[in-house]
Amino acid sequence: MPEKIVLAYSGGLDTTVAVKWLIEERGFDVVALTIDLGSQPDLAAIRQRALTAGALRAYVLDARRPFIERFCWPALRAGALYQGQYPLATALGRPLIAQLLVEVAAREGASWIAHGSTGKGNDQVRFDVATAALAPHLRVLAPLRDGMSMTREEEIAYARARNLPIDVKPESPYSVDENLWGRSIEAGVLEDALLTPPEDAFRWTSSVDNAPASPLLFEVDFEKGIPTALDGATLDGMELVAELNRIGGLHGVGRIDMIEDRFVGIKSREVYEAPAAIILHAAHGALEELVLDGEAARFKTSAAQEYARLVYQGKWFTSHRRNLDAYVLSTQQLVAGRVRVKLHKGTAQVVGRSSPYSLYRPKLATYSAGDQFDHQAAVGFIKLVGLPVRTQAEVQGIAETEPLLEDDGHVVEVGPGSLEGGFAEPVLRAAVPGIVDAHLRR
Repeated sequence: MPEKIVLAYSGGLDTTVAVKWLIEERGFDVVALTIDLGSQPDLAAIRQRALTAGALRAYVLDARRPFIERFCWPALRAGALYQGQYPLATALGRPLIAQLLVEVAAREGASWIAHGSTGKGNDQVRFDVATAALAPHLRVLAPLRDGMSMTREEEIAYARARNLPIDVKPESPYSVDENLWGRSIEAGVLEDALLTPPEDAFRWTSSVDNAPASPLLFEVDFEKGIPTALDGATLDGMELVAELNRIGGLHGVGRIDMIEDRFVGIKSREVYEAPAAIILHAAHGALEELVLDGEAARFKTSAAQEYARLVYQGKWFTSHRRNLDAYVLSTQQLVAGRVRVKLHKGTAQVVGRSSPYSLYRPKLATYSAGDQFDHQAAVGFIKLVGLPVRTQAEVQGIAETEPLLEDDGHVVEVGPGSLEGGFAEPVLRAAVPGIVDAHLRR
């Protein structure tokens, strides 16, 4: 009997041709799996297309809720932004798809899984490594990488010759992947790193020029690091993200243009739209500033970078990521409160925050009446902080510096009118070019 292979099926030209190619060229029984993470408008039609193309069976799954709750929320709590910018939308979706491929393979008794990645991108790593972690006995095949080497025109001819159900449309100038957490755009004219991304590359976000002139203020509530409400109205994760994508996109928020270090070793110009993710990361970070102590906040910055690296490199199903999750979760127990955000002309600015667990105390921070800070305690504190510096200067000598003043510190010039009061105000001229006009006074 033919071996079964479970194919991640998008319904597009590549994977529709792959169904028939896997049957004809590799002798498989193909089981198609289509997963909606927020970009599949008609799952029933896609399922029928897979069956018409020759799939033995076709699964269609709406996985938007587990995607947000089990993958996006942990990354948000961690503060995971790859290279400090990319909220990892595509990278977070791949381990979920891989897990479902493995689960369907177990149900079907399949010994292979397949995906539509090429041999040049990060996704092949994410799918292959995730499968190895979850089901090391399964073998992985990527038709576009492993033998089905056709141009788009050859794929169209192949499909037409076999009456495959494809809807040939004008080819998009871009390669696009999207889900609820973000939309990635690459290739085409975007490969010119100097070129401003054309407006036709964007679908979710308005340009700054077309964004509303008036700003929008709203509030986001968090519990244990997870957003739970907008302007006091409780929403589930899917609803909340969808609404923030809508209002953020309307105000031109969420565009990212970066040179990205791919895991396969090349640099790539990547353009993203991620209004909800950008807004929530900003709001979550502002709330953490309020409730995390300084030591935890500094260390968590390092953990966030490591978390983002693991997700980007396809290492979701690793003990290291689970260990990081345990640490992150422990930091989020008191990350609760409300954050006020202003959207205006492409920016999402935090303009207020509050929490019952806030470590900010106005009576300690104020310079006005009611100041409770012990100013005299600072004297001893500074003495201890400076003790090793003073000791080193006494024992090993003063640190070498380039002199900033001419001569030996005598008066070089006197400011006009400075003698009227019966005294001279000496002005020392800086000896370093460029700061001559910034006079140092003693």
